[in-house]
Parts: sequence; structure tokens; C-alpha cells
Amino acid sequence: MEIPEDHPRAKSLKIREKIIEGMHKNIVAEAGLIAHGRGEAFDYLIGEKTPNIALRQEEAAVALLLTAKHPVISVNGNVAVLCNTEIVQFSNIIQAPLEVNLFYRRQERGKIVESELKKAGAKEVLGTDPDFFEIIPELSHLRRIVDKRGIYAADVVLVALEDGDRTMALRKIGKEVIAIDLNPLSRTALWGTITIVNNVIRAIPEMIELAKKMKDESKEKLRAIVKNFDNYESLRTTIAYINRRLFELAKGKLENYANHNAEVEK
Repeated sequence: MEIPEDHPRAKSLKIREKIIEGMHKNIVAEAGLIAHGRGEAFDYLIGEKTPNIALRQEEAAVALLLTAKHPVISVNGNVAVLCNTEIVQFSNIIQAPLEVNLFYRRQERGKIVESELKKAGAKEVLGTDPDFFEIIPELSHLRRIVDKRGIYAADVVLVALEDGDRTMALRKIGKEVIAIDLNPLSRTALWGTITIVNNVIRAIPEMIELAKKMKDESKEKLRAIVKNFDNYESLRTTIAYINRRLFELAKGKLENYANHNAEVEK
């Protein structure tokens, strides 16, 4: 579909088209379209831009990744379509391997996602070789299958657009989990060690810039950032931000909001 550049939702429509194209290429599962729409709805609540609290969440997440012994980035189909180049770049900066992990898992689909990441510049992608498969306890669906060189051995796992039960299972077996989730009340958000309430297409580029600045910081300073981060307090701040924003709109600022959005989208 050709998206007119002057369409007030041009950016959003282009992203949707990428997801649809990804589904036709067997990178994204059909249910991934539903997940994307749900996330977009929550993005409306934060104003389709990065709140200051999300920047603090991203800073804490980068600090945790930079101090981890064996960090791993979990990648599903939606992430592979929405920000494949960026996730590969981030992986290289923080020296964390990428691992394909899919809810609607088929061996051929995993290989397609792997290929997509390699086309974006990844030299190695874990999670597709059965010789290295291990099982996460307490899970019955196919996301329980992980790579023994990657998520199974990791101390810190970055998950974006994740299933809540897998986040819970990862925490229960001793992993620290960084979640990127636009819903601050999801199980993923609540069970995460550090939850970033932001759109992944904004969060990953912002984390790239943070990692470039923070990678030369002392381990002591980075650990202090992590130690001073309280995920529940951070989520409460996010919910308060959404509540305050909606309350202000309800007081009669909808016309200004509509005009502002039209200008931004153009």
C-alpha cells in the first residue's frame, strides 16, 4: 500500500505496513498484528513519544546490561521487523548475543528470523540450532525452548514484546529481565527487573545512544544506577504520568492535542 507523505498518520501506517509485510514473509505471526495494534493503543496513552520516566528506565536497563556477565537479547518476529538494524547495532555495542525466541515456533520460521537479523548485520544468531536447545521449567508452550549458549546461560535477558509467563519463568530461575512493554500493568511489566514503558522503535535507538555514552563509565557507577532503580516505583510513576496526561485532556485540551498531533505527524 502506498502511504501519502501528507497523511496525518503516515508514520504509523508505514510501520503497520512493515508488520503486514513481515507476516507475509513468515517473520511475524498472524497474532503479531494483534499484538502490534494493542501496543499502538497504549502508545497513544503516553502521547506517542518518550516520557522522561522512560529515559530513566532505559538508563537503568543499559547500566544493568553493561554490568552483566552474560547478557542476551531475545528477539521475536515483531522486533525483527520493526528494528532489526537497531537491535543488531545495540547488540554489538553492549556485546550481548541475539537469540531468536518465538511463541508460534516452527523451525523454518526461526531460520527466517535468523536470516533477517543476519541481513541486518548480525554475525551470529542463537536459538535456531536444535543441538543447543534447553528447556525453561514451568512453561508448557514453545517459548520454553531456549539456547544453552544464550538465554539458558544468561544472567540478564532483554525481552521486547514478551509473554508474561516467560518473564515470570525467567525470573523464577534466577534471571534478571529487562522488559520493553507499552502496557505498564502487564505481567511482563510487573515481573520485569527493569521495565521500559515505551515503543520499541523509540526505545532501542535511545538505548544505543545511552550505551555509547555509558560504556566507559565505571562499574561502580553503573551498579549504583541499577541499585537505585525501583521497578514498581518506576511503573507507578509511569501510570501517574498517563493519568495526569489523560486528566489534562479531559479538562478541555483535546482541540490543542488534535492540532498538535496533526502537525507532528506531517
